Amino acid sequence: MTERSPLSDWIARLTAIAQSGLTFSPNEFDRQRYEQVRTIAAEMAAWPGGNVESVEALFAGATGYATPKVICRAAVIDDGRILMVRETADDRWTLPGGWIDVGESPATAAEREVFEESGYRVGVRKLAAVYDKLRHDHPAAPHHSYLLFFVCELLGGAPRTSLETSEIGWFEPDELPELSTNRATAIQILRMFEHAAEPSLPTDFDISLAEHRD
Repeated sequence: MTERSPLSDWIARLTAIAQSGLTFSPNEFDRQRYEQVRTIAAEMAAWPGGNVESVEALFAGATGYATPKVICRAAVIDDGRILMVRETADDRWTLPGGWIDVGESPATAAEREVFEESGYRVGVRKLAAVYDKLRHDHPAAPHHSYLLFFVCELLGGAPRTSLETSEIGWFEPDELPELSTNRATAIQILRMFEHAAEPSLPTDFDISLAEHRD
């Protein structure tokens, strides 16, 4: 496993400092400095070749005390294969999932995302992992996020694409397709096979997954 770049960590920390500072500081001069910090973070996130203004606008939309966002991913494993969807955003594959809505439980969000993105009905059976995205091999992102991975049981339904997904597929561990690594990495997905095979495994949290490859 290659050494993870600290860029995502730097961006997340800078945006958090700027967001919290702009929320609580009454001093106009300090606020200007926090805005400059936010701009620098946007320049880092957009580099190379991205649109700094759109990234900064995204950062500016976050107010209040800065905390990590929460994302769910559903590992639906049936007959030795895992359910995956091809994202229209980057034409790559990942586990069904997405942001957890306000007022929605994480398990409910995982079941909803599977149905919306794939057409299948599932039931959550286990919280397999709570991963700090900054501790794993994901590309730089504008937000600091926690990833909640659930092992799910297939209950019914039929494959169906959505506005966010262009293809539905089932894959064995040794035939994973080209991944949308911003959403889930190969090590994380392979770890879900282990959790499905051994339900008594404890929930993973805030660790490097390199040890699980041994």
